[in-house]
Amino acid sequence: MTVSPFDHPLLSGLLGDEETARQFSADAELAAMLAFERALAEAEAGEGVIGREAADAIVAALASFEPDVAALRNAVARDGVVVPELVRQLRSAVGAPHGDKVHFGATSQDVVDTALVLRLKPVVERLDALLAEAAAKLAAVEKRFGARPLMGRTRMQAAIEITVADRVRAWREPVERNRARLAAIRHELLVVQFGGAAGTLEKLGDKALAVRKSLAEKLGLHDAPQWHSQRDRLADFAGLLSLITGSLGKFGQDVALMAQDGSEIALAGGGGSSAMPHKQNPVAAEVLVTLARFNATQLSGMHHALVHEQERSGSAWTLEWLLLPQMAVSAAAALRQAAALAGQIESIGARPGN
Repeated sequence: MTVSPFDHPLLSGLLGDEETARQFSADAELAAMLAFERALAEAEAGEGVIGREAADAIVAALASFEPDVAALRNAVARDGVVVPELVRQLRSAVGAPHGDKVHFGATSQDVVDTALVLRLKPVVERLDALLAEAAAKLAAVEKRFGARPLMGRTRMQAAIEITVADRVRAWREPVERNRARLAAIRHELLVVQFGGAAGTLEKLGDKALAVRKSLAEKLGLHDAPQWHSQRDRLADFAGLLSLITGSLGKFGQDVALMAQDGSEIALAGGGGSSAMPHKQNPVAAEVLVTLARFNATQLSGMHHALVHEQERSGSAWTLEWLLLPQMAVSAAAALRQAAALAGQIESIGARPGN
């Protein structure tokens, strides 16, 4: 049993995307946090902030480190974040005389935020692939049926005759624009977070910028000044996630309306009914509308999380943890369902000769 439908053993088949959800698992998060600590030790040794022997000891300990997850869980209830206990365990694993060099100059938010960005990197790749697939499936529908006539409707009333291509373009073109938006946002989104206690990297002195740059390179991220209390990158990404689901919601709503009496569109593989076996319910179309409304609702929360007081927030930061993973999974699930729905279209518009 789970409180989230996105990883529910039953509902996730409709609302989830396993590949995206995997990036928000505890295992993925801990792996990304340990990658941060490994890269930090190597970057600091490279700039002479800590000794090479200390970095080698940290890297060696990390190679076989197995965190005590129960202790981490208990510590989060106390500390509000996993990093203090994780660092304690790491320092114990490294031991004297180098244990105190673990996490040197960093703060919990550096670890958590960079670990998030590391996991958003494959999420972005997944979304890009799904956007490309959805656009291609819609283009195939347009190519196959585009010349057919279709009644255009304004304000849900019959207007003038259009073609199938006219309507399909209204489904396809936002998908293509959202893919372009995703490409444009990558550089600003996929950046390292490294600021230390209050964003000044005070323990690293004149080596701070060089260590940060090296840390970013070792993690495959872009370098950027610390952004502890500047959450616009994540809010911008959340906005794109809502744009993706919202655009696909329009596609789903149109198909559901067209399928009402079966005269404008024919779908293969619709959902069954327990009471009316003759029905072919447009399930994929309906869930696109649901996910669009869900992400639109969550987006307001991500905008609330922009209000990070002073140099760091606990409450606004935690709000992001509740919202962003579900928004990302929603977008991936919607794209997966949209491609499936486009593939289910057996006929659309009036057939030639009718």
